[in-house]
Amino acid sequence: MPCAHDRVSEHYFSPQPRAAHRPGLVRVILPDVYLELATDAGVFSPGRLDPGTRLLLEESPAPPPAGDLLDLGCGYGPIACVLAARAPGATVWAVDVNERALELCGRNAAAAGLENVRCVTPEDRAVPPALTAIWSNPPVRVGKAVLHALLSSWLGRLRPGGQAYLVAGRNLGADSLQRWLAEQGWPVTRLAARSGYRLLHVNTLSERPLASPS
Repeated sequence: MPCAHDRVSEHYFSPQPRAAHRPGLVRVILPDVYLELATDAGVFSPGRLDPGTRLLLEESPAPPPAGDLLDLGCGYGPIACVLAARAPGATVWAVDVNERALELCGRNAAAAGLENVRCVTPEDRAVPPALTAIWSNPPVRVGKAVLHALLSSWLGRLRPGGQAYLVAGRNLGADSLQRWLAEQGWPVTRLAARSGYRLLHVNTLSERPLASPS
């Protein structure tokens, strides 16, 4: 039987988390960026910058200086805010279904003076149909079928030549995710591995693949 912490953490991808509010603070300390981000119960990893996200932020290349960048599953905003700080000329779309997470992300971006962050739900039509690049610590606990549909939808919105950087835990299916991406026709390589996490790079080259059924 899952413990109480597991039951709560499984709902970070719920639109309206039921967990009682427990405000907190996470410091994101990187060589080029320092942020203090407000957190709360009911969002992903509210107590610390999780090691998967840290790997993504430390080992993925610098974002393009302009264009539309996507943080898929933004949570309280560590990836979106770092991208916005690193690429002030770009627009960073922070997407999540979790309303509490989106509110925190917006507050954190505003507090850091990052005016190029847009916190929206996946259905928001303001998100451009063609994206320059994607960064994501995707919600693997939603289940494989839902995760595959989610990634297929958003990867399919990358511009020709667009890039995506995805991080996942080895014990949560990172290697099978890499195989699945390759089977769908996405050119995918492993950029880095640390602390049981894999950082995957998806390159659309000049053509978008046609995804096969999950």
